[in-house]
Amino acid sequence: MLVTKGGISRHKFHIAGIKERGVASCPKASQEQKAKCVEAIQGTKSKKIEKILNDAKLREDVNISLPTIGEEEDEIAIIERGIRKRPINVGPMDQFARWIYEAGVPSNAIDNDSFKLFVEALGQYGPSYIPPFQYQLREPLLKGEVERTKETLKKQEEEWKIMEASNDAHTGQYIFDYVNDYIKEVGVENVVQVITDTASNNMATAKLLELQRPNIFWTSCATHTLNLMLEGISKLPNFKGVINKGKSFTIFIYAHHKTLALMRKFTKREIVRPGVTIFASSFLTLQSLLDKKQELRSMMTSNEWDNMKWSKSKKGKEAFDIIVPNDFWNMIDLCLKVFTPLLKVLRLVDGEEKPSIGFVYGELLKAKDDIANILKRECDYRPILDIIDVKSKGRLDSPLHTTAYFLNPFYFFKNPCIKDDSFMINNLIACVEKFFPNDQMQHHVINIELQRYVQKEGSFGRRLAISACENNDENYKPVSWWDFYGNETPNLKTVAKRILGLTTSSFGCERNWSSFEGKKKGKIETLLESDATNAQSWIVEGCEEEYDWVENKILQPSSRDRNAQNDMRELDEEDFVSDDTVDELDEDDDIE
Repeated sequence: MLVTKGGISRHKFHIAGIKERGVASCPKASQEQKAKCVEAIQGTKSKKIEKILNDAKLREDVNISLPTIGEEEDEIAIIERGIRKRPINVGPMDQFARWIYEAGVPSNAIDNDSFKLFVEALGQYGPSYIPPFQYQLREPLLKGEVERTKETLKKQEEEWKIMEASNDAHTGQYIFDYVNDYIKEVGVENVVQVITDTASNNMATAKLLELQRPNIFWTSCATHTLNLMLEGISKLPNFKGVINKGKSFTIFIYAHHKTLALMRKFTKREIVRPGVTIFASSFLTLQSLLDKKQELRSMMTSNEWDNMKWSKSKKGKEAFDIIVPNDFWNMIDLCLKVFTPLLKVLRLVDGEEKPSIGFVYGELLKAKDDIANILKRECDYRPILDIIDVKSKGRLDSPLHTTAYFLNPFYFFKNPCIKDDSFMINNLIACVEKFFPNDQMQHHVINIELQRYVQKEGSFGRRLAISACENNDENYKPVSWWDFYGNETPNLKTVAKRILGLTTSSFGCERNWSSFEGKKKGKIETLLESDATNAQSWIVEGCEEEYDWVENKILQPSSRDRNAQNDMRELDEEDFVSDDTVDELDEDDDIE
């Protein structure tokens, strides 16, 4: 076996026996092989000539002659802003910007400084400029831009190294000082809790907060905690298998222009639905796949699919084997049924409709019951419930969460046995002790006022009070309930209102809420997001490792990986029209 190096074109000339570019003829090539290579060389040259002629014709059609004096008025667009009018000149070149619409480029892209630099450079270069090939944009130019970006990031990376070298206590002290300044600004008496995720520096901050601000609670971000649960469950064998199959199919479809176009033709919509987190993206995309089950099956069994070259490839056959049989769809259905109860809790804590702390513990208990009822057999649901319990411990069962659950009459009036749980009572007492350092006040709140609530005495026992908290609908607000019916227990009422008015998530502060889209029953769909970052693993192969929720930190992709992940689709064969480009591409490739 002989291995030689050289470009595709040189090997074609070698086999065809065309003595150009210093290429020797192949003595072993058959006449049929020579004919095929001659035909391929001539076809490539024909494409080059056709492209040159077509480009020349396009250039001939360009006319940017300035308007005459009589026509000048028609070239002016007037934009009214309030009572003022400002004329904006529309030049003769502007009509050739229609490629922006044809290519679907966002209109705000022209505000980018790099576009303005490109236009200026183009004007200085003059006519007959030949734009770069797709290969140049995707390979050498992209690599050059990556290197430039890495160079500009060097200073920032040095700062990151310094920060990483800092120990947790130092970093925790810095964060605590920052938070403490704001506590002083708003007033210690006005702060009940500080919410963070469980990163090690934040945990160091929590310890400092407990020492120096003993009357303020630290709690873990509920959104982060729920995502840890979803991550753990998604790694169980059954769920991991169906998610990987769904990703494999969507990556294949989005990897090629023709498969993507065919999918859009049959479904009229996208498959991938970006979510606010990686696991919300997985849920929404699985749901999207299930919604398009019939359309996708029709596509995979159509003549158009059979006639497409990608359907004959190994991955194309794997995609067919995923979509057409029932097994995949049955597992998606089961997966969604198991994920849905937890996603409901995620919607609750990540929403902005009303404070969530009074509901998160109770709804998590309900989610566990729902999952057990769906799977029925303990051997099936026990691993899932164990993951939920492990991730909840110390995070969503804190004194603040369980006390909010206890003081929410929606739960307590339906299940008074909550008072018999020693864990609940101990947490409640711990809360009261933080709110009231005075022993006498603690005694009064726990032994007198709380007993009236537990026994439904006075206003608490009225028919209107009981009926007002029977349904957890949009009209029910625990804070308003206590404000109206808790007047006979003023100190407990103060505690209940301050706790039940709290949120449970810091996630909303970490993103721009204006970027969200989607409606559900007239309200914001909190799981859906317009930015596709968290859905990258559904359209780009091999980036799952770059996005991973872990106990101590959230990994994000590097700038180099983000650039690489933008290069998502393979070129079709007809995109390679330049013989010289092919030589550049394959000059260093080994060919047997």
